[in-house]
Amino acid sequence: MYIDTHAHIYDEEFKENRASMIEKAYETGIHKIYMPNVDHTSIDGMMELETKYQNQCIAMMGLHPCYVKRDFEKELYLIEDWLAKRHFSAIGEIGMDFYWDISFKEQQEEALKIQLAWAEKYSLPVILHCRNSFRETMDIIKSVKTDQLHGIFHCFSGTKQEAEEVASIGFKIGIGGVITFKNSGLDKIIPEINLEHIVLETDSPYLAPVPFRGKRNEPAYIPIIAKKIAELKNISVEEVAEITTANAMRLFK
Repeated sequence: MYIDTHAHIYDEEFKENRASMIEKAYETGIHKIYMPNVDHTSIDGMMELETKYQNQCIAMMGLHPCYVKRDFEKELYLIEDWLAKRHFSAIGEIGMDFYWDISFKEQQEEALKIQLAWAEKYSLPVILHCRNSFRETMDIIKSVKTDQLHGIFHCFSGTKQEAEEVASIGFKIGIGGVITFKNSGLDKIIPEINLEHIVLETDSPYLAPVPFRGKRNEPAYIPIIAKKIAELKNISVEEVAEITTANAMRLFK
């Protein structure tokens, strides 16, 4: 049994066959799919899936850094309202992204700090997006870190030293399809990282693993990621499934 800790299955990419995609995931052994929110436009679709697939498709609540603009406060008011109304599995997807644009760098930093405070308030894990911003994100996490703050560095593709730093503060490392990419560098890092620090994710519909690279990603591809980790660590796929699932279950309680 597996857990996909990060999948945007409410995305329009799944419009034509969403139900069969979810059924395929379940038949493949993925018994829980955690859905990160993006902004106000993704909430309705995400909630509809959670209602339809109770205990299988599970919602998070947060504002994605790529959707932080000048009026980001309006988005945060809506997020805060939802958090006050009901329980969510995590605060996410939050963080900073300096890959495409740094025009709203200050706003992204402020939005991250506000949402980290909500994670503390509601005792929820955080799902961190830190594309081209690992150092800045980690510095903010460390500046507000308490024993209560925990979560996942989603879509990890950093160095061995960065992976060790993530583990040292009690956060998990989210590993997805990138591990199957020829030049990702993760083939040299994963053997050095204890499985207790790793959770599996797809980031569907993005970053499909080889041999599906360039096509739509989906939760049913989680075993491909697990198999690659098993090969790199010279252990069984069953051990990868068991430990990473247990890690995710503890994280999300």
